[in-house]
Amino acid sequence: MTEQHQGIEMTLFSTEEMSAVFANEAHVRSMLRFEAALARAEARAGIIPHEAAKRIEASCKEEFFDIAALYREARKAGTLAIPLVKVLTRRVEGEAGKYVHWGATSQDVIDTAMMLQMREGIDLLVAGLLEIGAVCAKWSEQYRHTLMVGRTLLQHALPMTFGLKAARWLALVTRLSSELRERRAQKIALQLGGAAGTLASLGEKGLVVGAYLAEELQLPAADMPWHTERDRVVEIATSVGVVAGAMAKIANDLVLLSQSEVGEVAEGRAVGKGGSSAMPQKRNPVDTTRAMASARLAIGMVPVLLSGMVQEHERGVGGWQAEWAAIPELFCTTAGSIEGVREALVDLEIDPARMRENLDLTNGLSMAESLTLALGVKLGRGEAYRLVQEVCQRVVASGKTLRQEVLEDHDIQEHLSSDEIDLALDPKNYLGSTDALIDRALAGYQKILQ
Repeated sequence: MTEQHQGIEMTLFSTEEMSAVFANEAHVRSMLRFEAALARAEARAGIIPHEAAKRIEASCKEEFFDIAALYREARKAGTLAIPLVKVLTRRVEGEAGKYVHWGATSQDVIDTAMMLQMREGIDLLVAGLLEIGAVCAKWSEQYRHTLMVGRTLLQHALPMTFGLKAARWLALVTRLSSELRERRAQKIALQLGGAAGTLASLGEKGLVVGAYLAEELQLPAADMPWHTERDRVVEIATSVGVVAGAMAKIANDLVLLSQSEVGEVAEGRAVGKGGSSAMPQKRNPVDTTRAMASARLAIGMVPVLLSGMVQEHERGVGGWQAEWAAIPELFCTTAGSIEGVREALVDLEIDPARMRENLDLTNGLSMAESLTLALGVKLGRGEAYRLVQEVCQRVVASGKTLRQEVLEDHDIQEHLSSDEIDLALDPKNYLGSTDALIDRALAGYQKILQ
């Protein structure tokens, strides 16, 4: 990836915090953490001298390494671990140098370093989701009774409230936060297997070293080396990809609600935000556009990682190496999608009056189901459906309201009184379990905060 590409990605499609977690410097830093911890673990197990471990740890400092040079050398070596271990070995004084990277293989250090980064990345993603949740929780309560039209297949369907729409977003980010935390707890793990996954170079103390190394890095110890079994990585990746897709869904809702013809919400105003280079009147969605673009980039990385599960025997050719680019891209762009949604929601302008205006746009037709059920009690659903459908067709043809047409329909009036008709046609009376659903979403969010 070129420096120019990295700059564009960090500015538009990621966040500074996540970009820092997956920067080249951060990866080298994590690899050095592995090497220092490996030396300490092997000293505890009696494999290398304690003094050697101290000397190795003292040399595992990022400032001692030319990061750019390491990556240039990695192109020739095929892996970053080879030039890093070479430079580290040169830096360690005396006999201790021969114990650098003792018993490990390149994939052990690279995989473990990536796991350390993914763990930190998951924490950032969860934090971002919970910030979105806080805004949605506030709106769920504030707009609990704010009527709007629910839309199916982009057509007016039934009345609902904006509070319920926000509650659905809230429930979504709550589920995603729980899922990521579960992945963090169950799938992040140490990698230590040696050259072919047998730990032969550590003799009979391989498992002991693995246990000590896991303690040193505060990583769960895997049941066995997983060099070419990439289910851990892919399960995390798919969960992160789902987060990106969910952010695109919320952003898409906001974009649709902000169309000129709808106008129920709008991104917050700011100097220089959302303009057009040609049309002075334009107020374009910026945060949601960024969220959707970032999500598309993130989702595109998941198939790369899935396809990389097809690996050869005890060390993969190409599939594993593709992860080095795909995982950082996935995490960085998913963070960008979360940030785009968060920024859109925090300053979102909400127009309850326009929501009510749009609800009434079809002259009450969104209450047709309610009327059908009220009439169905008297006539049965089939006959009621037929009568109401005929009335709806007359509404469309005449431009009158549904109430006006119903009051002129003798068949309906024969079975429903004026009060019953008014009750059936009032959107406030046809919100079902809205309050209970909002309460459930709020309770779920509060639970995850505990």
